[in-house]
Amino acid sequence: MAGAPAAFPHVFLRGGRMGARMREHDWSGTTLGPTGSWPATLTAAIGIMLQAASPMAVYWGPDLIILYNDAWASVVGAKHPGALGRPAREVFHEAWHEIGPLFARVMSGGDAVEVQDQHLLLDRNGVLEDAWFAYSLNPVLDIDGQVGGVFNVAQDTTHRALATAGLQASEERFRSFAENSANVLWIADPKGGRLEYLSRAYERVWGDRRELVMDDLGRWASLVHPDDRGRAGAAMPRLLAGETHTVEYRIVRPDDGSVRHIRDTGFPIRDESGRLLRLGGIAQDVTDERAREEALRASEEQFRAVAQATPNHVWAARPEGHLHWFNDPVYAYSGARPGDLDGWAWADIVHPDDRGAAAEAWRRSLDAGTDYETEFRIRRADGVYRWFLIRGKPVRGTDGSVAGWVGTNTDIDDRKRVMVDFVLFNETLERRVAERTAEHDRVWRNSRDLLVVMDAQGIFQAVNPAWSAILGHDPAGVVGHHFSAFVWPEDAAPTQEAVEAAAAARDLTSFENRYRHADGTPRWISWHSSVEGGLIFGYGRDVTAEKEKSAALAQAEDALRQSQKMEAVGQLTGGVAHDFNNLLTIIRSSIDFLRRPDLAEERRRRYLDAVSDTVDRAAKLTGQLLSFARRQALMPVTFDAVDCLRGMAEMLDSISGARIRVVTEMPDAACFVHADRSQFETALVNMAVNARDAMDGEGALTLRLACGVAKPAIRGHAEAPGPFAAVSLADTGCGIPPEAAGRIFEPFYTTKEVGKGTGLGLSQVFGFAKQSGGDVDVESEIGQGTTFTLYLPETGAVDCEKPRPVETTGATGGTGQRVLVVEDNVEVGRFAARILDDLGYEATLASNAAEALERIGADGSGFDAVFSDVVMPGMNGVDLAREIRRRRPGLAVVLTSGYSHVLAQEGTHGFELLHKPYSADQLSRILQRVVAPPSEH
Repeated sequence: MAGAPAAFPHVFLRGGRMGARMREHDWSGTTLGPTGSWPATLTAAIGIMLQAASPMAVYWGPDLIILYNDAWASVVGAKHPGALGRPAREVFHEAWHEIGPLFARVMSGGDAVEVQDQHLLLDRNGVLEDAWFAYSLNPVLDIDGQVGGVFNVAQDTTHRALATAGLQASEERFRSFAENSANVLWIADPKGGRLEYLSRAYERVWGDRRELVMDDLGRWASLVHPDDRGRAGAAMPRLLAGETHTVEYRIVRPDDGSVRHIRDTGFPIRDESGRLLRLGGIAQDVTDERAREEALRASEEQFRAVAQATPNHVWAARPEGHLHWFNDPVYAYSGARPGDLDGWAWADIVHPDDRGAAAEAWRRSLDAGTDYETEFRIRRADGVYRWFLIRGKPVRGTDGSVAGWVGTNTDIDDRKRVMVDFVLFNETLERRVAERTAEHDRVWRNSRDLLVVMDAQGIFQAVNPAWSAILGHDPAGVVGHHFSAFVWPEDAAPTQEAVEAAAAARDLTSFENRYRHADGTPRWISWHSSVEGGLIFGYGRDVTAEKEKSAALAQAEDALRQSQKMEAVGQLTGGVAHDFNNLLTIIRSSIDFLRRPDLAEERRRRYLDAVSDTVDRAAKLTGQLLSFARRQALMPVTFDAVDCLRGMAEMLDSISGARIRVVTEMPDAACFVHADRSQFETALVNMAVNARDAMDGEGALTLRLACGVAKPAIRGHAEAPGPFAAVSLADTGCGIPPEAAGRIFEPFYTTKEVGKGTGLGLSQVFGFAKQSGGDVDVESEIGQGTTFTLYLPETGAVDCEKPRPVETTGATGGTGQRVLVVEDNVEVGRFAARILDDLGYEATLASNAAEALERIGADGSGFDAVFSDVVMPGMNGVDLAREIRRRRPGLAVVLTSGYSHVLAQEGTHGFELLHKPYSADQLSRILQRVVAPPSEH
């Protein structure tokens, strides 16, 4: 017959559960092969094994493939059913070193082996455990007369071995148990006339120490309550007849006359032949148990009273399941009379179609001792059936056994009708879901945005028709292809990362990439995604037009910024040109007068002083510009701000004038800062001059110092925890208009009248503060005054560095010392060399650092000093000075610069610095300080 199972030996048919397993097992994968090819001797052995009640197994072939019956399966524990059809060495690998040689002996020599109580360590339940077995291994011959397998009859003797080994320990435990048991244990002679053993619990229960002395049972019986002596005495003949018998009686304690309830179980003690050796017994004090039973009876009465008062159906059943009590609502509902429903008669009011299922559910609960719950219809007195939910619970005794059942019947007929309506609602809901699905399909087809379904590898599973409208691709040509076939090449890598993130349920939000249109042009798409069932669902919006608008806006903003920059540069350039033209006018006019041969000496000195003063003003102007730009070369030292400000107070008093009162508020402790002291003092003067002008020469100027403070957020810059030293100058002037407050630190910006300010004072303060690692803040109120606060980083208390005094000598110049002048500007270099020659030095000019190093050579012995510009093409002056220091540490180096971002960022690194423009006198003094006379070489 088509589809029939493969042939198998008929012996499997009556082999119980293991026979069924053998029929279903795939033997073609074992060395036994299909069952149809098995030898007759193997089939016969299997037939004997499967029909046997004892544990038996057959091991067949060189691999000793195992076949076994139901009884043998229980012996090997968790190895069943995995042992079926597997080699014995694999199944018993943990004990094969012990039993393997026995199998080999049977297979090789054909001798049977019998073993009694062999101890093995077996993994029968997931862990190694001790086990004892008695078994035989018998050879089974194949059709050629050779040993083809082993027939095994086994018996698990673990319990017997353990019992035998622990007999002595058991006796000792009995003694310990008996002496410490709460129950009275007794042993009497077989004739029942004398007690041979009575445990110590007797004294506690009976309260009679005399009975601890062995005596006849009559004295014991004398303590039994008179009303119970007949029942207690009737138990003795049954004990002597060899029956185990339990009797309950009361005793009266002789010490206090109290009554105790005793449950006495007597039993015969026999030897292996059945001969009566002793009478034994256990007498339990059940006084408390009887009290609990009395309370239980009272509780049952209360239960019945409550059950009668409830409108629900309540019933009770005996342990075996017979219903024996119903409350009155059951009888009122069914119209039955009391007694008509007892036993199994209640089934008559159950709907005939529901009786089978109800009885089967009740049987399962009875067998398992678990809660009973089911639904069936019960007939009402008028013949109408209604649905009820029936629930029952087992009532357990103190020993855990089921002592009875209680249950309730709850009318759920109305709820059932609601469920019918709910089913109808579900059918309606299904129709609505179908309609909604059709709506979603219309959304998919008509969406103007890209909709995709993609697998985790980036292969499109579905795309909507919008692909044709937005990207010019036929959806059918997109499905089944990887996204890389359509994405813009430069965006392939970030798109791959985005797909991996989306597949990992890290949903994309506004991820943007470019896709290639069918015409070859890019289109920007903004994606959102979600993942479900291993698929990525994506929604993409074409943002190409938005991108183009954004790019155009960025270009316009950039153009606006450039325009603003040019306007700022124009303002700065105009301010510089205006001030420098004024200064150059003075210089030009003075030089014109100095060329006149008939100019009087007094007027010549006046014009020379005017030129010198104008140069100083020009130097101050450039210094303020560099300070604002944070490009000046600061000379920071550590000094006490308290000491410095107290010294500055007198200067500020003279600057502000007699009608302005200067007030100082200083802490008592020192406050150290690390900054350029000269620039610090200049900043204070600039702020004080501004305050004086704002007060129109009359008012109060408060100079205040706070130490260890935090720097607040200023003009959009983040706050800093510090510590900072905060130097404040507060005036009582007119205040700064709000529209001007944001521009007061711009160079050449001033609110003063023409000719009363350059607009660079506060620019110097701003640049100095920023370059020193701090900031400057301003608070102002019209008509009330203004407070400028300069924040400088505070440092620890160290030895303060005092400004180095300029050392002067009696000489006005050099005495033949050799100076190498390094200057890339030929005119400036020649002029510097000419000045040095006039001052008495021997000057040599080099146009760049490389030429200077070549002239110095390896040891620099040809020169006494190097005078170098800082800003030069190639190697700058600071790097040149470092290299000279490395080659010849003792060679003096003086740097000069009118502007250097290198000095502003890195400092002078310990080299002397002469600011441009410098005078011949300044150059002479600094060289006299650093260059030793020729005699000291």
